[in-house]
Amino acid sequence: MSEQELRSLLEVARRAALRAGIAILDVYNAVDAPTVRRKADESPVTRADERAEALILEVLAKEAPGIPVVAEETADREGLPRTAPPHFWLVDPLDGTKEFLRRNGEFTVNIALVEGDRPVLGVVHVPATGVTFAAAGPGTATRAQGTAAAVPIAARPVPKEGAVVVHSRSHENEAKLAAYLATLTEPTTRVSGSAIKFGLIAAGEADLYPRFGPTMEWDTAAGQAVLEAAGGSVAMPDGAPFRYGKTGFLNAGFLARGR
Repeated sequence: MSEQELRSLLEVARRAALRAGIAILDVYNAVDAPTVRRKADESPVTRADERAEALILEVLAKEAPGIPVVAEETADREGLPRTAPPHFWLVDPLDGTKEFLRRNGEFTVNIALVEGDRPVLGVVHVPATGVTFAAAGPGTATRAQGTAAAVPIAARPVPKEGAVVVHSRSHENEAKLAAYLATLTEPTTRVSGSAIKFGLIAAGEADLYPRFGPTMEWDTAAGQAVLEAAGGSVAMPDGAPFRYGKTGFLNAGFLARGR
């Protein structure tokens, strides 16, 4: 896919994410608490998740027809494809539903385009703050605040001392995190929900994001595309490449880092 095609598709993804973000905030700011149901894996889902996904799928079908979509809520209802298409969208309409329900603002809309087994384009939108991280290839990572012009961002070199480590408040293995922190020199920790963590490293505001438990590919693909475009990396704990289109679209642990 050419650079021009990627740039065009990035704008499609950005429009879809912003539209979904508005729908999410409508539910988030409503007087009544959102109704929550539990999926088979006991993870929560709300009408914000479902409405956001419907809007994203509508935009992608209209503006990027012919590109298959693997989206979280549709996959929950209809099942995952047995094999990954050669290229496809990966969509998490509301990453951080638990954070959404806690009303702490740390949830995102994630849209990525995967070619082969790598994410080549990503948008991570934070509805509560209006921040949007986006990228479509090396050196293209940006952060935008609301309607302001997007500003280039870049990951910083990971310092030998005092690295800022971001980690989740949900799903975290505290023993493994403590063991990992013990290998670093005077680290500082910062808790953050959802794919915001990838954006913080891409913007040079954090250095490391270790993940010890499983995630789904739609949780990580957009953030990885942004971080790699900013000069950072996401790899398996043993340093092997972090791939997409796996059976079941299930991730093992990983380490995201700056330069």
